[in-house]
Amino acid sequence: MRQVVIERRVARYAEGSCLIKFGETHVLCTASLEDKPPQWLRGQGRGWVTAEYAMLPRATQVRTRREIASGRPSGRTQEIQRLIGRSLRAVTDLQALGERQITIDCDVLQADGGTRTAAITGGWVALSECLKWMHSRSILKDIPLRDHVAAISCGMSNGEAVLDLDYVEDSAAQTDANFVITGAGALVEIQASAEAAVFSETEFNAMLALARKGIAELVALQKQALA
Repeated sequence: MRQVVIERRVARYAEGSCLIKFGETHVLCTASLEDKPPQWLRGQGRGWVTAEYAMLPRATQVRTRREIASGRPSGRTQEIQRLIGRSLRAVTDLQALGERQITIDCDVLQADGGTRTAAITGGWVALSECLKWMHSRSILKDIPLRDHVAAISCGMSNGEAVLDLDYVEDSAAQTDANFVITGAGALVEIQASAEAAVFSETEFNAMLALARKGIAELVALQKQALA
C-alpha cells in the first residue's frame, strides 16, 4: 500500500475536516452540519449523511473542465458521490442523529488513482470529527457511529493481486476492484470489473484477502489520527 497520511482539522470553518493522502492522491474532506434533514425525510425522526465529490481542474496532468460549467455532474461523479454516502451511512445510526443532515464534501486536490477510496476513508474521519463536535456541544447525547469504514482498491496484474493501485498500475491492470469494509470486517460494497481479462473466483478471493489487510491498516491510521 502507498504511504497514507491523514491530517485532521484542516478547514477552519467546517464542523469536521481532514486532508488524506494516498501517495500522490490528495483529497480534502469536510463535514458540514445542517440542523434539518432533507425535505423528503422531514417528520420521520431520523437524519441523513450525504456526500458531494469534485475534482479540481488541475488535479490531473491536463486541465479538466469544471463540471459546474456544463450545468450538471457527470455520471462518474454522481456514482462516486452515492458510493461515499452509502458507505458512511452504513456505519451511522441515523435515528440517533435526529432530524439533521451532515454533508461530506470530498474535493480531489491531486489525483493519482484511488480518489474514491481515499474520499471514503477520509470522509469517515471528517464525519467522526463532526459528530464529536456535536457531542461536545450537547447536540448529541452519544456519538452515533457504529464502526469505522474505509476503502481500498485492488487489481490483478500479471496474475498477481496488487493493493492500492496508482494511476499507472490501474491503467495496466487486467482486473480493477474497490472494496469498502468496516472496522469489524463486514463488507459494505464491492466494485469489481474485468478490464483486459476475466478473473476467477480464486483471483477475487486473493484480492479480497489483500483488501482486508489494507483496510486493517487504514482503520489503524484513522484511530491514530483521531487519538
